[in-house]
Amino acid sequence: MTITTASTTGTLAGKKALVTGGARGIGEGIARALAAHGAEVAVTYRASRERADALVADIEAAGGRAVAVHADASDADAARAGVRDAVAALGGLDILVNNAGGGWFEDFTETPDEHIEATIDLNIRGTVYATQAAIPLLPDGGRIVTIGSVNAERIPFTGGAVYGLTKAAMVGFTKGLARDLAGRGITVNVVQPGPIDTEGNPADGEAGDYLAGFTAFGRFGHSSDVGELVSWIASDASGYMTGSAVTIDGGWTA
Repeated sequence: MTITTASTTGTLAGKKALVTGGARGIGEGIARALAAHGAEVAVTYRASRERADALVADIEAAGGRAVAVHADASDADAARAGVRDAVAALGGLDILVNNAGGGWFEDFTETPDEHIEATIDLNIRGTVYATQAAIPLLPDGGRIVTIGSVNAERIPFTGGAVYGLTKAAMVGFTKGLARDLAGRGITVNVVQPGPIDTEGNPADGEAGDYLAGFTAFGRFGHSSDVGELVSWIASDASGYMTGSAVTIDGGWTA
């Protein structure tokens, strides 16, 4: 994947951004886009160290600055530590992107406790505790963007109850936090992607055609699509936007 040099587009020049779970998938696309728009970027990873190091190398080869930090976003203490370590490495923080997430799609009546707890830990607790750690470190006018899911709005198939629960929770969290932080000019928004072509959910995978069929375009999006939207929300141009849940779903909810 190519990356535009940071000097080409400068909308985020001088900004420091953290993308949790940013070594692969949608997070990688977000990190690349933020860097292309001039931000210095930190990504956290749990198991994908080689991918994180490769991403950092790509960004730096293009003239940007990036660092990779190990952190398990599903663990409260580790999520907080990941924020602190990233901020120490970058020398500050202007933009927090809560991207780390995951879960299972399975019959709720047969879902084991460990899947329920793991999904809640990663998609809710990790985001909440990372955000709580980041807020005192953000300047007035900072940005918080959480990556939710279109499944918070619409689940047109079975098996998504727990996953949808956790992503819908992020909408309420975002709206409440937008009120709490408005006095400091910190904006808080949630981006809700539809089917995005990633290793974990490939467009040419077993469920690809099925999922694409729920969109108006009849196709998957790309992680760069999400990255560009997040980059705009992270920029000064979006200063009047807060408490919003924004879908980027190819018409999934149309």
